[in-house]
Amino acid sequence: MPQKGVGKNLSQLYHKGFKITIFRVDFGSKIGLGHLKRSLVYAKNFDDVIYVSKSNEQALVPYPLKTIKNEEEFFEIVKKLNPKQVIVDNYEFTIEHQKQFKKLFGNIKLSCFDDEYKEYFCDEIINHNLGVKKEKYKNPKIVKIIPPLIRDEFRQTKKKKYKKEGIFISLGGSDSKNLTLKILKLLQNKKINLYITTANQNIKKIKRYAKIHKNIRLYINEDVAYGMAKSECGIITPSVISYEALYMNLPFIAIKTADNQKEIAKYLKKKRIKVFNDKGYKKISRFIP
Repeated sequence: MPQKGVGKNLSQLYHKGFKITIFRVDFGSKIGLGHLKRSLVYAKNFDDVIYVSKSNEQALVPYPLKTIKNEEEFFEIVKKLNPKQVIVDNYEFTIEHQKQFKKLFGNIKLSCFDDEYKEYFCDEIINHNLGVKKEKYKNPKIVKIIPPLIRDEFRQTKKKKYKKEGIFISLGGSDSKNLTLKILKLLQNKKINLYITTANQNIKKIKRYAKIHKNIRLYINEDVAYGMAKSECGIITPSVISYEALYMNLPFIAIKTADNQKEIAKYLKKKRIKVFNDKGYKKISRFIP
């Protein structure tokens, strides 16, 4: 359901003078759901939120969602709604797009999430990664460091006690490197709590495999917090989910599957947590009890 103050007719918001915050976030089977999930936690800090995305999966977004084909359409929405702030969690919104935005909308605050110490042309850079250093940015004065964005379900689940059994596996909403099946085959004799989403392009193959192998319990679009709470250890990516695992005190091994996981991977290695690249996934079997 849309959050407070936000109806279905977006044009009404503009005429009523609402202080709208627009989140520009893409998500889906190719790029996963990580940016969406963390932005949804941050969005709770604002009263009247609208999402703009190239995805049309409204069921995944508890706010009004406007679907676009390109940034020109996005700029038209910004012009129409005149928001107080635009928050971007999307690496495809390049520095050239940012410059164009500020040229068109100089009075609107532009904030950009970052994980890689990239250069931006915006009013505020938001980083929620552990171990982040402001001085590594070209303009540290505009950097806002916030605590890791932990969803409410983790805070609620952590208060409860569960019997721990099996290995929690979740390799991102889309599993872009197609590692899930490969890892399942490595761990044929282990009890597995497997969490995937409908964004996974190999969902049919995974469902067939899980049906045949009784050691696998498959959960699709279900509560990851509960999965962590009832598992003995985990195999995940060095992304937002690793902060959630740390919060839940779940021992885990991480497999790096994307460039934007580099900084988190460095942090985990400093904490003596095993991190492998996607080609070294076979090594994990040595460290799984």
